Amino acid sequence: MTDHLHGTGRGDRSPLRMAAAAVGAVFLLVGILGFIPGITSDYDSMEFAGHESNAMLLGIFKVSILHNIVHLLFGVAGLAMSRADSTAKAFLIGGGAIYLVLWLYGLLIDKDSEANFVPLNTADDWLHFVLGIGMIGLGVALGRREVSRTH
Repeated sequence: MTDHLHGTGRGDRSPLRMAAAAVGAVFLLVGILGFIPGITSDYDSMEFAGHESNAMLLGIFKVSILHNIVHLLFGVAGLAMSRADSTAKAFLIGGGAIYLVLWLYGLLIDKDSEANFVPLNTADDWLHFVLGIGMIGLGVALGRREVSRTH
């Protein structure tokens, strides 16, 4: 018997768990790509953290070693939390909330100050907004669907 809320079925994956796994896999891929010269331009200027890092993933998004590590950790968390509906939902909604806070942070800080430790640029800010809304939307919409499937 399958327990859709906790994911103890035999290999069946709910849309909620698949979404969390897909988001996690994308973060993992982005974290890896951030360490590949060519995909990341100005790779030799990459710093551990801080606004001085001029490395740009796909020539658009500012990255640092810390930024890439955060993507890798977020990816691992997404894959691990995709094993059960309850944790998949928590990853999507909680992770989305974190990205909305990061979006606001990016809008409020001076990009040339020490406060920009991640580092962030305008493209990062708006990507964080889209990720936040998208992850929360997936968690809420697919989470409701899973609850209605089990009742």
